[in-house]
Amino acid sequence: MAQAIRHPLSGKGPLLAAALLIAATLALTTAPPPGGGVQYQGEVSAQRELLFADRADGGVTVTDARTGQAIGELAPGEDGFIRGALRGLVRERRIGGLGPEAPFRLTGWSDGRLTLEDPATGTRLDLAAYGATNAEAFARFLSTKENQR
Repeated sequence: MAQAIRHPLSGKGPLLAAALLIAATLALTTAPPPGGGVQYQGEVSAQRELLFADRADGGVTVTDARTGQAIGELAPGEDGFIRGALRGLVRERRIGGLGPEAPFRLTGWSDGRLTLEDPATGTRLDLAAYGATNAEAFARFLSTKENQR
């Protein structure tokens, strides 16, 4: 009687190996870098705490959280990069069970970088990574003199 020959890659071993490879790849690409993430070489040159509130017409009102003063508006259907960045940050808050009460922190650095941070989740976006035009979309919210440090 002929004996069946098993292929060395048959069974659960290769499937388990593939699953471990995928898990390791995800862990390495999503984990924060050692030392807490990107370190900025410059000093803070301007900083502002911002609240973004949706309006019934589809627009968004931007408010300085410290003063309560409206400092800008996003017209319905415009400023797609700002809306997309905020959508991602708000999604992180929802996952963590957090609401919209805490402001976001926009920081201009002396080395020219601009970051948007959500202190509620610890998420920080280096806006220059998305291109100069997209970073400039946020930079306008730092332009007032009372905000310069």
